[in-house]
Amino acid sequence: MVRAHLDKRPGEVSAMFDRVAERYDLLNDVLSAGRDRWWRRVVAAAVRGRPGMRVLDLAAGTGTSARALASSGARTVACDFSLGMLRVGASRGGEPVSFVAGDALRLPFGDGVFDAVTISFGLRNVADPGAALAEMRRVTRPGGRLVICEFGHLSAGWLDVLYDWMLSVALPAVAATLSRNAGAYSYLAESIAAWPDGEALAAQIRAAGWSTVRWRGLTLGVVAVHVARNPPGSPPAS
Repeated sequence: MVRAHLDKRPGEVSAMFDRVAERYDLLNDVLSAGRDRWWRRVVAAAVRGRPGMRVLDLAAGTGTSARALASSGARTVACDFSLGMLRVGASRGGEPVSFVAGDALRLPFGDGVFDAVTISFGLRNVADPGAALAEMRRVTRPGGRLVICEFGHLSAGWLDVLYDWMLSVALPAVAATLSRNAGAYSYLAESIAAWPDGEALAAQIRAAGWSTVRWRGLTLGVVAVHVARNPPGSPPAS
């Protein structure tokens, strides 16, 4: 069994995702009861892609979200540090997407080259989310957009307790029937439970230099989508 732990060592995390790459999208669809498709549409609408726009989809996995972004005509780069995920994504057809291997903490792009940067269900897997947010701002042009889609917490206390139980018990059990690496989904449950709520994440985004931060919960708060802007005239993040 290959899984990562909550210290999120990059080698462990990438190896874990390499192992689940082939069935990753199927499991996402099953475990979310198909809601992941709606979440991708919400992210694409928040990015506001258009022909000629340059968009970076970070922690892109197999490129499912990147293809949704590319359907707007935007020139989309799917970046991930799991080579297994990138290989599976590059082997598939669909909207044209450029697949690039890269670490969220040391992105292989110049300053201000993207009009928008997005990351879906990947920020909590980074060892230093604050540094990753600053690095995303570095590669985004002044005035450009940031869109983050990540798991959240339910507002009602008793619902959140039930949700935590489902994550810790039901999710790995279901995953075990469809995946050769159910341990990866035990990590998933733990990482979601340890992740900050929407307001706390908004504060982290502001601390990294982003402005006009706003967010909303989807599916009773199971998912939160944050949108921010790189302030016009701001120097690149260091």
